[in-house]
Amino acid sequence: MVSRKSLFTFEWQYDRQPGYSGGTVALEIEDKFDVPEGFTLPDLSGVPGCEGVSEPLSHRLTAVYFDTADLRLAARGVTLRRRRGGDDEGWHLKLPKAKGARQEITRPLTRSAKVVPAELASLVLAYTRGAPLVPVAQLETRRGITRLLGPGGAVLVEVADDRVKGTVLGDEPVVRRWREVEAELKEGERDLLKKVAKRLRKAGAAPADSASKLARVLGDRIPAPPPRTRPEPGSAGEVVVAYLRTHADALIAQDPHVRLAGEDAVHKARVACRRLRSALKAFKRIVAGTEDLQEELKWLGEVLGEARDLEVIRARFAGRLDGLDPRFVTADARRRLGDDLLAREHDAYERIRRALSEDRYFALLDALDALVADPPLTATAAKDADKALAKIVDRNWRRVTDAYETARRMEEGEERETAMHDVRKAAKRARYTAEAAGMSGPAERATQVQEVLGRHQDGVVAQGVLLEEAERARQAGEDTFTYGVLAGVESAEAARAQEEFPAVWSRLA
Repeated sequence: MVSRKSLFTFEWQYDRQPGYSGGTVALEIEDKFDVPEGFTLPDLSGVPGCEGVSEPLSHRLTAVYFDTADLRLAARGVTLRRRRGGDDEGWHLKLPKAKGARQEITRPLTRSAKVVPAELASLVLAYTRGAPLVPVAQLETRRGITRLLGPGGAVLVEVADDRVKGTVLGDEPVVRRWREVEAELKEGERDLLKKVAKRLRKAGAAPADSASKLARVLGDRIPAPPPRTRPEPGSAGEVVVAYLRTHADALIAQDPHVRLAGEDAVHKARVACRRLRSALKAFKRIVAGTEDLQEELKWLGEVLGEARDLEVIRARFAGRLDGLDPRFVTADARRRLGDDLLAREHDAYERIRRALSEDRYFALLDALDALVADPPLTATAAKDADKALAKIVDRNWRRVTDAYETARRMEEGEERETAMHDVRKAAKRARYTAEAAGMSGPAERATQVQEVLGRHQDGVVAQGVLLEEAERARQAGEDTFTYGVLAGVESAEAARAQEEFPAVWSRLA
């Protein structure tokens, strides 16, 4: 099994997330190997791309692993440990693999060896669903380290030769012993890691059967994934269920990144919510009885949406202000549209964290798990995918055309603005439906409608925020000229999009 850790490491400062302690986040890029009795580490001094090998080092490591009593973390490929010894002693949280890499989050050692730091415990709530974390295993490792060096003595690859004693904790502890080798990329290109792996395999090492030391010591104690219904191959049900499973997994995978205020994490989580809810609405004749779940996905999307909308509008105003003549920009306006909006964004993130720690959220995740494991399929789910889904995609496009025809018959004004917003929402649902069905043409058509109307809607929303901020500024006795200039820019942007739309619609329709 391959687990990879890169040199991509950054300080865990939480500029947007007050209340968290310092730590680091990294991506693991490493290869793990099982080795036979009598294995000898090969000479690595001549590996192309490195300039030398360090003197061997040795460490004694003791790690205690935490999980729920029923091993919910291990079942999802998550590890949480407290380790003493070595260069990186401390608390380590490793999240499931994504694109060949695992994200590792570390925190300094705490006084308590039995209580997981609250901020790390919160990052695994999507997996534990609030169940307590307890020690489940202990690993004692004698580690020999060989480092491949680059220019200036930089460590490029670290090879660890580990002799491990693993103990499953409990009323009757079980002990296992083994030896394994890990090669971890610290700097440079992945090709260098491949060259090291080639030499290790030539010396008798084989890719590890277990993804981690914890998986090896726990063995068959780790719960198997729950059985999942397998719809008929080529059926509409197969396509829809696969789509639902993909985005349910995406939502859970984004949970810790949302809590960390990771870049684009809230956006990705909200999109997963929207895609799930849209699919459940559009394919209600294939997967039935999901109305309650749709409402809960709507709730979660709204919780996530506040912070995301503030993030987007703050970045939008920053760009607008930078593009204006400096004489038109007051310091008070820049503060209100920057720092003040950022403070509101902080508050929105706090509300997200609270919501993601509630029983309501855990119940939503449980409902998604149950849905994707055994979806309530109808008779239509057994029909041929191409025919059944094409009808649904066409039906959703007709919703767009009907909504636009309704809007066109209205006079200019607030009511028509609302109707055009309904067109955009219908286009978004049509897009998601077509993407779920694997129909790129209809998806692209709906995307173009959504994008043009989205530019108009963004301009309208921006004007509303400017009016609110201008009123606050006026009440504080501040100059409001800058808000008027920006409102004019946003009004012109919205008008341009509105003027473009008939031509876009004519081409698409």
